[in-house]
Amino acid sequence: MPNPLDFARIRLASRLEAPAGRWSRTTAGLPAIATSDADIDLLDAVARMLRLLDHPADASVLAPLTEREILWRLLTGPHGAVIRQAGLTDSSLSHVSRAIRWIRDNYAEPARIPDLARLAGMSPSAFHRHFREVTTMSPLQFQKRIRLQEARSLLLSRAGDVAGVGHLVGYDSPTQFSREYRRLFGAPPGQDAARLRADTHPGGTRHLP
Repeated sequence: MPNPLDFARIRLASRLEAPAGRWSRTTAGLPAIATSDADIDLLDAVARMLRLLDHPADASVLAPLTEREILWRLLTGPHGAVIRQAGLTDSSLSHVSRAIRWIRDNYAEPARIPDLARLAGMSPSAFHRHFREVTTMSPLQFQKRIRLQEARSLLLSRAGDVAGVGHLVGYDSPTQFSREYRRLFGAPPGQDAARLRADTHPGGTRHLP
């Protein structure tokens, strides 16, 4: 099934479907990542797209239409400007997007600035500057954030294996992992995971050891 966030599709939709005078091409100050609650219309479109997985004959006709709707909902949503900048060929994000994708896919691996700069087709100094412009972080800070967010997800199912989770996301030192995790999320890994599980299942039965 096609990916609604393909840069070429974003670029085409941004150019062809933009309401007159509504969308600015200014990208200065926009982050590369933003989050918010999905509204009911977007959730409905995504649910319909997922249901098409069980109906391949319908998917060939309906998936492109639903994909276009999902992209439209994203482009006109609260973070539409962040998504639209990905489709602007002259935006900073378009140059560093391959490096961002590599970091997200290989967050546990060492990130070397010269290698990332080559992916972006820039000198290391230019890459570092453009990366900070679109993410508000250095490449290493960005990688650390991705690592810790992934660790938080893993800890929901592996709360008793803090050191193991830290190693999986790229930390050789359990002490450093716990320190940086607490700095970002405000609590040690095990404690934060327990709180998240309690929030996710507030009415669940607790079993005493």
